[in-house]
Amino acid sequence: MRRSILTGLLIVFLLPSCNKDNGVDTSGIATINNNLLLNQQTQNYYLYGFLFSKGELVSSESVPPPDIIVDTDGTKLSLEANNLQNSFFLVDEYVSESLAKNAFNSLTSATVSQWAGSATPLRTNQIWLYRSGTERYAKIRIISTTLDNTKNPDFAECTFQWVYQPDGSLTFPGK
Repeated sequence: MRRSILTGLLIVFLLPSCNKDNGVDTSGIATINNNLLLNQQTQNYYLYGFLFSKGELVSSESVPPPDIIVDTDGTKLSLEANNLQNSFFLVDEYVSESLAKNAFNSLTSATVSQWAGSATPLRTNQIWLYRSGTERYAKIRIISTTLDNTKNPDFAECTFQWVYQPDGSLTFPGK
């Protein structure tokens, strides 16, 4: 009897600790840049981009690699994808942060007429749609961009708000 009471108490205390939330984030804010880093082992350069399916920054050497990276030609910024298809659609560009936020939060579904190869030129207060190589979608609001062409190579950085739709539809939750 005493043994079964101890076992029962042990189960009661251990069960809540086993209840981990292993869910992946499907929205948030992220910053990516084009800083090249050297892998000392392979002597290859890599950078960090964003992988929507994991909701995190990942190295260009990772498997799977990032969905998007930021790049520059020295005059303008762009988001690039490495999935062998046109992956970006500019929903709209807004004159203020508040208008862009409201539009982003209100964007619950979309129809795309034609996808582009990159999100360029990338500017603050734009809203873009992204299509992955596995036909998953994300909406992206550009919060800020930085271009510094006094550095070699030119430095590019982008901070963005994102919502990922892992079910393969172009329907997003509204706020």
